[in-house]
Amino acid sequence: MFRGTWFRWLGIGLLWLATGLALPVQAAEQVTVFAAASTTNAIQDLAALYEKEKGVKVVTSFAAASALAKQIEQGAPADVFVSADLKWMDYLDDKGKIVKASRRNLFGNRLVLVAPKGKAFPVKLEKGFDLPGAFQGRWCSCNPDVPIGRYSQQALTALGWWAALEPRLAAAPDVRSALAFVERGECAVGIVYETDAKLSDKVEVLGVFPTDTHSPVLYPAALVQGAKPTAQGFLDFLRTPAAAKVLRQYGFTALN
Repeated sequence: MFRGTWFRWLGIGLLWLATGLALPVQAAEQVTVFAAASTTNAIQDLAALYEKEKGVKVVTSFAAASALAKQIEQGAPADVFVSADLKWMDYLDDKGKIVKASRRNLFGNRLVLVAPKGKAFPVKLEKGFDLPGAFQGRWCSCNPDVPIGRYSQQALTALGWWAALEPRLAAAPDVRSALAFVERGECAVGIVYETDAKLSDKVEVLGVFPTDTHSPVLYPAALVQGAKPTAQGFLDFLRTPAAAKVLRQYGFTALN
């Protein structure tokens, strides 16, 4: 009887051991995604959807694409990078930090001028209109090294306003921070993405910048060199009709 009890406990012990050894393998089933700040809500929703469907944990980190690219260059443990422009994806490509064959343009966006809620004023986003003289104080966006800042500089330059407005720029670290400045009334206007403006009930859209005034707002995605095998599955998922549906709900333009 003692021998039978001993073997039974031995079997239970081995079962617990096997279960414990399996846990690290299961925990390894995760993907780390570095994505531009403007994609925060959409990527979070897509991550949750992917986890539910595939059982793979998706860890996300959001910031300006420029900051994320520099982190990846320095060895940050990312598996997938989603940029808000081609420049910073090209930067990592030139450094040999992404898997070139995995790179795809996933979706697009538009550039808009916003003002705090209740403080809108008539604007024409076209040459001949005096935007610098149409408002007092500072305006918010980012420095040109950040994608939204670069698009803003291009658009304002094309319309003849950059020289007058550059000294009045209150530069934020990323587009969500720029939006927050406008929401709090710290800036009279701001330039953000249309998708960001749609998420806020504290700003009003004054106008959409003509697409011919700036580079196309494109979001490329790629695997980072050394990415886990599971990362390819999430990258593929971002190109599915289910993902495109989520992106369209947030106002992004899904690309074919």
